[in-house]
Amino acid sequence: MSEVVELERHGEIAVVTVDNPPVNALSAAVRRGILQVVRTVVADPAVKAIVLRCAGRTFIAGADITEFGKPPQPPALAEVIAALENSAKPTVAAIHGTALGGGLEVALGCHFRVALKEAKLGLPEVKLGLLPGAGGTQRLPRAVGPELAVRMIVGGEPISAAEALEHGLIDAIVEEPAAGAEAFARKVLAEHRPLRRLRDEDSKLEAAKADRSIFTDAVAKMTRRARGLEAPFAAADAVGLSLDTPFDEALEKERELFRKLMNGDQSKAQRHAFFAEREAAKVAGVPETTRPRKVERVAVIGAGTMGGGIAMSFVSAGIPVILIETADEPLQRGLGVIRKNFEATAARGGIAADEPARRMGLVTGAVGLEHIGGADLVIEAVFETMAVKKEVFAALDTHAKPGTVLASNTSYLDINEIAAVTARPQDVLGMHFFSPANVMRLCEIVRGAKTAPDVLMTAVAVARRIGKVPVVVGVCDGFVGNRMLAARIAESDKLLFEGALPQQVDAAVARFGMPMGPFAMLDLAGLDIGWRSRKDRGITSDIADALCEAGRFGQKTGKGYYRYESGSRAPLPDPEVEKMILDTCARLGLKRRAISDDEILERMNFPMVNEGARILEERIAARPGDIDVVWLCGYGWPVYRGGPMYDADRIGLKYIADRLAFYASATNDPSLELAPLLRRLAAEGGTFASLADRKMR
Repeated sequence: MSEVVELERHGEIAVVTVDNPPVNALSAAVRRGILQVVRTVVADPAVKAIVLRCAGRTFIAGADITEFGKPPQPPALAEVIAALENSAKPTVAAIHGTALGGGLEVALGCHFRVALKEAKLGLPEVKLGLLPGAGGTQRLPRAVGPELAVRMIVGGEPISAAEALEHGLIDAIVEEPAAGAEAFARKVLAEHRPLRRLRDEDSKLEAAKADRSIFTDAVAKMTRRARGLEAPFAAADAVGLSLDTPFDEALEKERELFRKLMNGDQSKAQRHAFFAEREAAKVAGVPETTRPRKVERVAVIGAGTMGGGIAMSFVSAGIPVILIETADEPLQRGLGVIRKNFEATAARGGIAADEPARRMGLVTGAVGLEHIGGADLVIEAVFETMAVKKEVFAALDTHAKPGTVLASNTSYLDINEIAAVTARPQDVLGMHFFSPANVMRLCEIVRGAKTAPDVLMTAVAVARRIGKVPVVVGVCDGFVGNRMLAARIAESDKLLFEGALPQQVDAAVARFGMPMGPFAMLDLAGLDIGWRSRKDRGITSDIADALCEAGRFGQKTGKGYYRYESGSRAPLPDPEVEKMILDTCARLGLKRRAISDDEILERMNFPMVNEGARILEERIAARPGDIDVVWLCGYGWPVYRGGPMYDADRIGLKYIADRLAFYASATNDPSLELAPLLRRLAAEGGTFASLADRKMR
């Protein structure tokens, strides 16, 4: 009857099977097929019940998001769901894998639902800047109550089959989806169970109708971290309709809210981010047949903040780690920090109470590089100086077994120079984790000139295995993220000389949606790191250097660009810093002026875009979307702005080019000279999005 939907009759049970690999997405063809088959079997007097199942590894895992933004094709999902819900014959959804988004909405339209114990069920549309648009916001609260519905819809959190059973979202856990669903359908028929149409059930709404705070408190909990986002609040409004609006009227209002979000800037940006992350997984210049090397044991060199965080990432994924230090004291200190972090997470309920002990059982501490021999992957996380890193990598030839992948966590340094001190440069690459490494999602995979394809794919595979988002980049100073960050920091530094104060710059950047401004970020990272790097490169920065010379290294010393109360990380403006800035400007003969927040944002963001254009020209990044993913996952760029390159297209490249030219002239700053690519695209009225996927050199 359909290429993607099949019908089998097992006696009086009609089995409808969706087969649309890889995730049985609800394409127009799937919707048509389900509707056609359901109408056929409803009209067949020999059929007494209907089972809806899916082939492959999962139930319907969501809508076909490639159709988003295109003219809608009939039938609408709501029509398909209505056919299942209004059937006079019992309809049973057989769930395995995941039932997400539109897939769960389809299941909610069925009278009954069964699932494998491993199944996950959720409505994560909010993560794409949307809300469920086919009745999910109305049926789910009736199935599980408004509190859990808010968690699943406003928070976008899936739940397990066990929790779904506990709250009435599913009716049974089965061993096998099709056979289990058929058996359940026969039981429904034998027991003459009434059909359960969720649209008609209000019993789980009664408590929240009587006490609205049950609902509002749940919303407040789920929106605490939704600053700047529209979708969570629209989703909350939609769920709230279930408490006081007739079902059909609520469905129409839900659809209106969905359409508004779908056509809004935020959802477009969030959908771009979703697709960009998927595209970043495609590594340019590597044959698809390339297989990664096996990694069963990892060695991390350095038990400091970065090394400890990297080790935590691996053991949290069940991969044994040997943590290497030069002496026992820093080793024990590092192991202690790891243990304390795991115990704190358990105390907050983030992991099970027995997890810290289990994870620590996967960490072995050792003094000396001679202990790395059994590792399949070695990650160096020592001081960010070339001499130290070369010393480590030269020694790895002696101690690492043949075929071991050798990775540096460097955030700036030349991977090719590091690889050159080894006899196996083909095994060397960068794996640049972001701090805190056990939390931040990004891992820049730095491809050296001689990095073997299978080594590159090993790093990519391992990064995914530990829950990171890998983005392959080329070799240059700072790679992608820190190279662009350097342009941003340089401009923020100039603003202090021209008239701004740290707190003004940071406040403007925070209002834009970044988690913190550049000066608070520098305080967090430690001003001494940049100071040391500047000294190595023979670079000076009058204000930043003066702070460091005064022993103001940031949060670690209680003073940096801000001051910090004991035990607090809250940045407080410091009159001493303001005086230092004013005195420095006076000494240099600089006249200060008022600087607007609009100017601050343009001078923070536009030089980054310019540097991003150079990165694309130099083939350091394969795609503009890769740059966006780096900033979204590594630097806290607000997802509802899509990334710096996406946002640049939205603003308009001609406008950005004109403003950069203005600032270059007004501030006599040659570093703001337009990148040729930006100049060309601006002149042509083009966009970064128009650039085709290109092979990195």
